[in-house]
Amino acid sequence: MNIPFIVDGTAVEAEGGATYDRKDPMTGKVATRAAAATLADVDKVVAAASAAFETWSQTGPGLRRALLLKAADLMETRTNDFIKLMLEETGATAPWAGFNVHLAAGILREAASLTTQIAGEVIPSDKPGILSMAIRQPAGVVLGIAPWNAPVILGTRAIAAALACGNTVILRSSEVCPGTHQLIGQVLNDAGFPKGVVNVLSNAPADAPKIVEALIAHPAIRRINFTGSTKVGRIIATLAAEHLKPVLLELGGKAPLIVLDDADLDQAVDAAAFGAFMNQGQICMSTERIIVDEKIADAFVAKFAAKASKLPAGDPRGHVVLGSLVDLAPAERMDVLIADAVGKGAKVVAGGKRNGTVVEATLLDHVKAEMKIYSEESFGPVKSIVRVRGVDEAVRVANDTEYGLSAAVFGRDIIRAMAVAKRIESGICHINGPTVADEAQMPFGGVKASGYGRFGGKTVIDEFTDLRWITIEGPQHYPF
Repeated sequence: MNIPFIVDGTAVEAEGGATYDRKDPMTGKVATRAAAATLADVDKVVAAASAAFETWSQTGPGLRRALLLKAADLMETRTNDFIKLMLEETGATAPWAGFNVHLAAGILREAASLTTQIAGEVIPSDKPGILSMAIRQPAGVVLGIAPWNAPVILGTRAIAAALACGNTVILRSSEVCPGTHQLIGQVLNDAGFPKGVVNVLSNAPADAPKIVEALIAHPAIRRINFTGSTKVGRIIATLAAEHLKPVLLELGGKAPLIVLDDADLDQAVDAAAFGAFMNQGQICMSTERIIVDEKIADAFVAKFAAKASKLPAGDPRGHVVLGSLVDLAPAERMDVLIADAVGKGAKVVAGGKRNGTVVEATLLDHVKAEMKIYSEESFGPVKSIVRVRGVDEAVRVANDTEYGLSAAVFGRDIIRAMAVAKRIESGICHINGPTVADEAQMPFGGVKASGYGRFGGKTVIDEFTDLRWITIEGPQHYPF
């Protein structure tokens, strides 16, 4: 399948016809052939978005809302197309791909509801006879950079609220799933967004640094949002800072799930399995560390290992829970993490085997700080169990990481569990629920090396608008 850019509402090939291939990680066959951007293409797409901003920024909330709602409905009718592309480009299972479309449509509907929530205020002034106001206005062209692991959700999230606020957008698609991300742009254009309002640009993997740098540096780009690894997030933040441009970052995670000594073990096991192994553990909120009080550790581990061992893994085209990892290299890295942990005293209590890009649901018990998997984000289905003595040690281990995105605490004593949750350094924490959860209306984001800023709900309006002070004044007396 050939994947062009979307520029000014039209399918456009790259300057000189450059393309690159994305291969199906399971079969090795070419899944999509996408246009590979040059610096000239960057200028074209930014020019289109910038020209469209003049008119789009002046549209009323009713039109923006209607188009976003129409796009949400249209997106759901294209569910099978999204599933096919996600499966072939990323190795995802059909249920995960279908959920992506469901939540992405919800994100568009939530964005539609925001169009009339972009409010200001009248502020009392010390000057007599003056009307002093704080108002929010669209910022300009917004660059959204989304990853491959939840491509429909995160690609849609990168642009939906920005559009609701009256900005035009450029979605710089992931090199891994150019077809999936381009289809998002196609859906919005098919829904009737004016030409140039929604644009999509793809690039070859080797060209990513220069293309992204050129986009960020372009004077017409006024806001940037990036979802992806902390390593790349630091680069994006540095580039944005050089040009004094605000950036919203949602980065890596090492989510802890604390199991207190009074937890409902069956509920904790179910939540841990869901959080750890959904999408093969390739989610920023994935449960990475299961921190268990030693009083109940043996019972919990036995139940968890039994459940994990029964989760089928294989070709995502079949009836499996765990499909393919996105590429062979991350799958091979699972072998390294397992070997390192076992060599330093950990015990494999479930899984441990790999077949190409398919890795079994794997649990490592008795993980210690000196093991790689204790601190490194696995971003795969290999998970660590850390045994602790009491609440204070559980909190210390939970916070013993550079990351701070999502977390969970299980315990029947809700007052105690709430006290534990407050001590965890994370942007998100769920009591008696999994670390993996998302709703379009919730403030979503992290602390520490997991980024800054928030997607979701009314808080996202601050990210994509400029707050201005405007006054209306009458005749005055001046000192000279």
